Amino acid sequence: TSPRCSSSLACSASSPRTASTCSPQEPTQSCLGRIRDAPAPQDFRGFHQEPVSGPVGRHQCVLSVLSAQASCVQYRLVVRDANTLQILQLYTCLDQIQHLEWSADSLFILCALYKRGLVQVWSLEQPEWHCKIDEGSAGLVASCWSPDGRHILNTTEFHLRITVWSLCTKSVSYIKYPKACQQGITFTRDGRYLALAERRDCRDYVSIFVCSDWQLLRHFDTDTQDLAGIEWAPNGCVLAVWDSCLEYKVLLYSLDGRLLSAFCAYEWSLGIKSVAWSPSSQFLAIGSYDGKVRILNHVTWKMITEFGHPATVNNTKIVVYKEAEKSPPLGHLAFPPPRAATGPLTSSESKYEIASMPVSLQTLKPAADRANPRIGVGALAFSPDNYFLATRNDSVPNAVWIWDIRKLRLLAVLEQLCTVRAFQWGPQQPRLAICTGGSKVYLWSPAGCVSVQVPGEGDFQVLSLCWHPSGDSLALLSKDHFCLCFLEMEKGVRMAFGQRGDCT
Repeated sequence: TSPRCSSSLACSASSPRTASTCSPQEPTQSCLGRIRDAPAPQDFRGFHQEPVSGPVGRHQCVLSVLSAQASCVQYRLVVRDANTLQILQLYTCLDQIQHLEWSADSLFILCALYKRGLVQVWSLEQPEWHCKIDEGSAGLVASCWSPDGRHILNTTEFHLRITVWSLCTKSVSYIKYPKACQQGITFTRDGRYLALAERRDCRDYVSIFVCSDWQLLRHFDTDTQDLAGIEWAPNGCVLAVWDSCLEYKVLLYSLDGRLLSAFCAYEWSLGIKSVAWSPSSQFLAIGSYDGKVRILNHVTWKMITEFGHPATVNNTKIVVYKEAEKSPPLGHLAFPPPRAATGPLTSSESKYEIASMPVSLQTLKPAADRANPRIGVGALAFSPDNYFLATRNDSVPNAVWIWDIRKLRLLAVLEQLCTVRAFQWGPQQPRLAICTGGSKVYLWSPAGCVSVQVPGEGDFQVLSLCWHPSGDSLALLSKDHFCLCFLEMEKGVRMAFGQRGDCT
């Protein structure tokens, strides 16, 4: 169908080619290996640091499966080779870029200009080709790719509708009544189906669409008071639906809309705060405001265990790593720098020490008179091999808990000097990267953990991070800069960071 009066799509040059599969480059066999006794890596190759724009956490620096890296500075889009850091393309948008995203095959880049209600699309293979989508008076609050990388889904202001634009045929479809919630849209891993949370007539619904032609497959109501999020299992067979924090309820639906099970741990208290599927789809982890993680199995959808987060750890089978500042070597005099020195002082180095039992973790008393109290399990993630689960209890903000899923027990606790801002598993191996808002990045593997100082001028404060799909590089983001880290694993343990001067 043709777009309505206020919306428009304009593409220059030829239409993009049809979607093609492109598997990420196979990573080299690597592991943190013997980190516990290994010195901090000191071999740095290149270190690239560049300003970025937009709020931290919106991934204004994104890595693609084709070893390319995109970042934005105001209205400029810079695409670099993720290995050599050479500039591949430089694009200029009509206004400040507020969101950017690679297509699944990494051949196109989406730049959303929410203030103008515009989306601009650029081609990496055909630099002369570009596309502009104007939502007009309807406005724009969110934009994302479909799994095939040839359709764009735009959400208008006030969540009045979702517009599906085709880059190949320039056709457009409309989906009404999308619900404004934390996670209201989710695709299956194979890209065949889209599940959308809807709100109409004061009730919650879920619609399932076929992504090949955007036809409605199933439409059903959910027994929720205020649906907060939906997420497909990795195998695409089960859809998890959960209610807001005011009511503890998780509903599990099949692809044809049948209710498979409903789970409620308790009533009359704040409920669900985070949800995560295991990569094998065998487990569903539910983080709650009571400070516990409950694991459901995929056979009966009943709880098989629950993990608590006590403030005191006294089990000798659990390894507790405590971050500690490194003391200067004997005979070293720490004189202040001369006045002519440029740049701020870098923060001191740190290391991990294995604490002796019992260990009392630093806790945070939440403010009872404020909304959104800092309690409960606010973040959790499974490792790619399904063996480990990492969690963070917001009332113990400096600690990351790592659980052994095979034995269903706590394996290790990492207690940092500062509040844990983010953590993410490597996509290929059980390697966890952690940042705390300081100038260090922390890595954990089953062999141990290490603290690495980010080199460069000034104090680079790492606020978020993102792995490359191959698992051999890592992007670190500060408030207005980013840097790329390259992990090179050969005979020993070595990490490389790359830096270049400011690029304005």
